[in-house]
Amino acid sequence: MLAKTTGSKPAIIFPDGEEKEIKRRGYPSILEGKKILSAGAKLQAQALALELMSIHPECGYYESVQMFKPHILVIANVRLDHLAQMGTSKEEIARSFASFIPRKSTVFVPQDEFFPVFKEVAERLSSRIIQIPRDSFAEYFQSKKKLPFTEFEENIRLSLAVAEFLGIDNKIALRGMVKVRPDFGSLKIWTADLGSPPRCWHLVSSFAANDPESTRIVLSRLMEKKLFERKKMIGLLNLRQDRGDRTLQWLKALKEGAFSEFQKIFFIGDYAHALKRKLKFRGRAELFVFKPQPPQKIMEGISEMVKGEAVLMGMGNMGGIGKELVEYWENIGRPYDF
Repeated sequence: MLAKTTGSKPAIIFPDGEEKEIKRRGYPSILEGKKILSAGAKLQAQALALELMSIHPECGYYESVQMFKPHILVIANVRLDHLAQMGTSKEEIARSFASFIPRKSTVFVPQDEFFPVFKEVAERLSSRIIQIPRDSFAEYFQSKKKLPFTEFEENIRLSLAVAEFLGIDNKIALRGMVKVRPDFGSLKIWTADLGSPPRCWHLVSSFAANDPESTRIVLSRLMEKKLFERKKMIGLLNLRQDRGDRTLQWLKALKEGAFSEFQKIFFIGDYAHALKRKLKFRGRAELFVFKPQPPQKIMEGISEMVKGEAVLMGMGNMGGIGKELVEYWENIGRPYDF
């Protein structure tokens, strides 16, 4: 099998498990897919697993329906992100995703994320929709076996359902999930000694969750696990100039008190000062802005302003300083097994 990811660090995963990061000279382009198809043919790969990279519906149609023509299409979730390109409501975004459905394919979607438009388009194209119930494969989640908690349960259910459809034993599929090396942008936690005198901090990377809804789900699940009881919760929100619609989503979420757990929130990136001004008298959290600077300087500044032990949660965008912070945390931190 040959695979390609397009997330925080786009990479090709070769049949022997070797990963090679894709180096881009300019903006991401769906034409990368042509090179992957050529590589798959050269390696005589029996299967190709790809993460679609399009955010414009017309590009998604070309990438999925005309270029790859997948036998299996997996729709993981329908969230409010990339609003300028995909639509400003979940119904509009679902319609954008539905345009990715190829003729005579099989489409997997979590039951909670099912929209009638998926069925409508699939039937027109002689494709099959398989909805994954929220209680499917319950025996694996109730067992004491170690599951990859860093992944959302619904994604594990989706993966098990696809594996089962392909005739792969669930136990073998789960073993593979446990052993796999997580994506660079996946949820990770480290502990590190910061401040003077040094105190134990937890550093949480949820930058790749991007939108407030997904980030809220991550935070809620961490809080349910009671990993950070009686610790100060601090937010670090990284903003991108080319994701203005996402910045407006964060503004709305913070105005509505969606992240009331945070005692302090640090903004960094484009329009950070403007966002702080809009939130000046909203909520209980103290708000601060950092100018662009190396990760070490950012962490020194935060640890000087937050005394004692704390949990720092990176949010918003992996691009730019988000990626640099995660690399820095990997160097100074100790992986936290949760």
